[in-house]
Amino acid sequence: MTDSLALSDIELAAIRADFPLLGHRLADGKELVYLDTAATSQRPRVVEEAMREFTENHNAAVHRGAHQLAAEATLAYEAARAGVADFLGASPEELVFTSGTTAGINLLVASFLAASGNKSGGSSQRFAVGPGDRIVVTEAEHHSNLVPWQRLAQLTGAELAWLPVDSAGRIRLDEISRVIGPRSRIVAFTGASNVSGAVTPVAPLVDAAHQVGALTVMDAAQLAPHQPLDVGALRVDFAVLSAHKMLGPNGIGGLYGRAELLQAMPPGSLGGSMVEIVTMREATFQPPPARFEAGTQAVTQAVGWAAAIAYLNDLGMDRVAAQEHALTSRLLAGLARIPGLRVLGPAEADGRIGAVALEIEGVHPHDAGQFLDAEGIAVRVGHHCAQPIHRAMGVTSSTRASLGLYNTALEVDRFLDAVSQVRSYFGVGR
Repeated sequence: MTDSLALSDIELAAIRADFPLLGHRLADGKELVYLDTAATSQRPRVVEEAMREFTENHNAAVHRGAHQLAAEATLAYEAARAGVADFLGASPEELVFTSGTTAGINLLVASFLAASGNKSGGSSQRFAVGPGDRIVVTEAEHHSNLVPWQRLAQLTGAELAWLPVDSAGRIRLDEISRVIGPRSRIVAFTGASNVSGAVTPVAPLVDAAHQVGALTVMDAAQLAPHQPLDVGALRVDFAVLSAHKMLGPNGIGGLYGRAELLQAMPPGSLGGSMVEIVTMREATFQPPPARFEAGTQAVTQAVGWAAAIAYLNDLGMDRVAAQEHALTSRLLAGLARIPGLRVLGPAEADGRIGAVALEIEGVHPHDAGQFLDAEGIAVRVGHHCAQPIHRAMGVTSSTRASLGLYNTALEVDRFLDAVSQVRSYFGVGR
């Protein structure tokens, strides 16, 4: 990573001015240090402005009205799809809008279930799983990319297997040949862990899966906001992500699927907007992506997400990555000098994102979080919806600081100073 691309102080000050909440003063007058971007990012003004402009001037139901306002709304919705798809290195017909990462994974599971229950054959049988088949995940997964696959295995009789993680929370690639084999039908993995911060080497997993005809699903929720992403170059079959992790609004996300796969995949949810012809006995469905967008679309949120994407594109994702790499290096180096702390993840900034979870010896994460909050520092505490990776690293929960492109070196230093006082404040290590 070339930290020379990191933002200058002048550039960073201008960026922070775009995020009103970062100037928020807490109840006791302290300046807020927001280090919880892995949970949800803050939004620049342009996102709210784009949504307000759409609401005030173009709001209407899309894809169904014959009036001018409906045409304007449809144009805005599809322009948003094109912008998000381009950010991912995909074509618009390969991007399905969902309500978020979790919804995207559940949509896939519902489609696999529909295919598994279809006895008539056809192209959808590519997605059918049953007894004797294997679904592969990893020990690093967020619950959203684990529990739905558990349910698919339970309902179809397929086997659930997983790649373990090492002591730093990295996926054990040396276990690939043992876990991914001829019976594997699905290989689902995180692009970057929300606990260890470790970035997944995608190529070995995709190669192993494709060699045995398995489909790959990448959870890109933590990867997409922090590094350049090209799903075509990565050769993944599916990818899911959320807008609110990447400067956008809540309630919208995306499912990327290779065009030929979406064409063959049965819908996972049914209703209006996604049908062609309906009789009292049967229905036919629209081509993708409309086939997978049943119900009223989140048009305003899509417009806001596109504005967030445009903001990131204006900055350049290579510069975003460099800025966060420099801050992560500073954070990890500072933590290494504080006794009684253990970083749950790689000790170096290379090969990781700026989600840094800690075990603080003798102090429960909730106590640590309350102390840091009293100092004006917002962090995440708990298991971060990822209990297996915590368990694999010998803890039940952690204190996590997570960086965004808008954080500063001064904020990192404020966190380091505060976290260095946690153990003594609670009378530990005296």
